[in-house]
Amino acid sequence: MTTSALLLVIAAAIAHASWNLLAKRAAHVGSPFVFAYGLCCTIVYAPWVIWILIFEQNEWSWLIAGCIMLSGILHLAYSLCLQRGYQLADLSVVYPIARGTGPFLSTIGALLFMHEPASVAGVGGMLCVVLGVMLIATQGQIRRLMQPAAMVGVRWGFLVGLFIAAYTLVDAYGVKTLAIAPVLFDWATSASRTLIMLPHTARHPIKAWEAMRGHWHLAWAIGVLSPLGYILVLYALRDGAPVSLVAPAREMSMLLVTLAGLYLLREPVGWGRLLGCCSIAVGVVLLASS
Repeated sequence: MTTSALLLVIAAAIAHASWNLLAKRAAHVGSPFVFAYGLCCTIVYAPWVIWILIFEQNEWSWLIAGCIMLSGILHLAYSLCLQRGYQLADLSVVYPIARGTGPFLSTIGALLFMHEPASVAGVGGMLCVVLGVMLIATQGQIRRLMQPAAMVGVRWGFLVGLFIAAYTLVDAYGVKTLAIAPVLFDWATSASRTLIMLPHTARHPIKAWEAMRGHWHLAWAIGVLSPLGYILVLYALRDGAPVSLVAPAREMSMLLVTLAGLYLLREPVGWGRLLGCCSIAVGVVLLASS
């Protein structure tokens, strides 16, 4: 991976970790907050999108429109499956399986369908990152994911990871092969998801407004940081970085969130999470050298 691509992914990880820490402060608000920051995303990045549409040369085709639509559907399916998985199983099971299988399946898909070259360092780095994610999310107790009681969460987590891999590959195809502007690509998918949520929110507008009282500043901050984290990833892909390296490298945000939880939120960090941080750090070094 080139130095510029690595810097873009690191910046994306910082943005991703930052908005997740902010979202944690408003987790109790629920779907009104998700709709609110989605709306903020759409508003904040609209001027940039308008600039691209007016002043930059854009090629349009049914293939490009289909790619954008497919990406929006996959992102929405990911969100719905993640929410459903959290309803039916423990977050501590669904989340690590999803975040671990996502980059793993993305890498396999990139090697098989996009014919990206594989290297020992790249594959080793991916495996180190996946192991680190699992250790951090389970606090070192990976074996309990194999227990019969956890299998419902494992299945939903795998399904979520499958959608992560699917939208990663579709988005990579959109920016690398079809040359869709990353900002335009991300904005279109974000706006479509917000539009889909509009009827549900409009049924109880007063209740949603009351729920958002005192949380709009967080929604606006996430409205900037959430798209930024993914737009930077798309730019790294557009500039030639392989999906098989970028997808696992994105998970360094797990390391950053863990460290922020330790130093900013004073959360307890056991040996499992510390070992996971070390594994991700080693993985990122291997990915950067491949």
